[in-house]
Amino acid sequence: MPTRFRRPTATGLVTAALAAAALLLVPAAPAAAHNTLQSASPAKEARLATAPTQVRLTFMQKLDPAFTTIALTDAARAKVATGEPVVTGTTGTVTIDRPLANGTYTVAYRVVSADGHPVQGSYRFTVADPSASASPQVTAASSAAPAAGPATPSAGPAASASGSGGGPGTATLVVAAGVLAAVIGGAAVLWRRRRAGA
Repeated sequence: MPTRFRRPTATGLVTAALAAAALLLVPAAPAAAHNTLQSASPAKEARLATAPTQVRLTFMQKLDPAFTTIALTDAARAKVATGEPVVTGTTGTVTIDRPLANGTYTVAYRVVSADGHPVQGSYRFTVADPSASASPQVTAASSAAPAAGPATPSAGPAASASGSGGGPGTATLVVAAGVLAAVIGGAAVLWRRRRAGA
């Protein structure tokens, strides 16, 4: 005896359409978090009475020594001599080769996260040793330098794209709406034909 297949009802078609649309609208799982700066010494916006002898940065993920850069510049944007970065786990350290005069300094870093994505950022600190005086050039540059901005690490265009938003894009919403409209329209036509033939 041949098996009879049940014709889909309008309710079944609408339910299937809603399920398909829901699957299209579910956001993809977020990408693995990129490496971020957890702590720093000297700290961001710190005002130090004693000049530091090293810069130590600790990140969320383990660092790759071959792709870890830490640089120090003064208020005139001149590079301050430091040793090569020494990496231990999640921490990178550079030793400052000469005593720092009073003034504002910028720490810039570039590291590679566990997923191979480069992450970079910078922040400032100030040396204000009451027993020392800043050189005239550094003082003049400090007065002309812009106010320190937030020290949020920038991950570049690729990282911004991967980390921006978790919801569906406009194209996905348009496709989902089109699929839903087509299925509901088909269900309505089928329902009318069945009623007309009844």
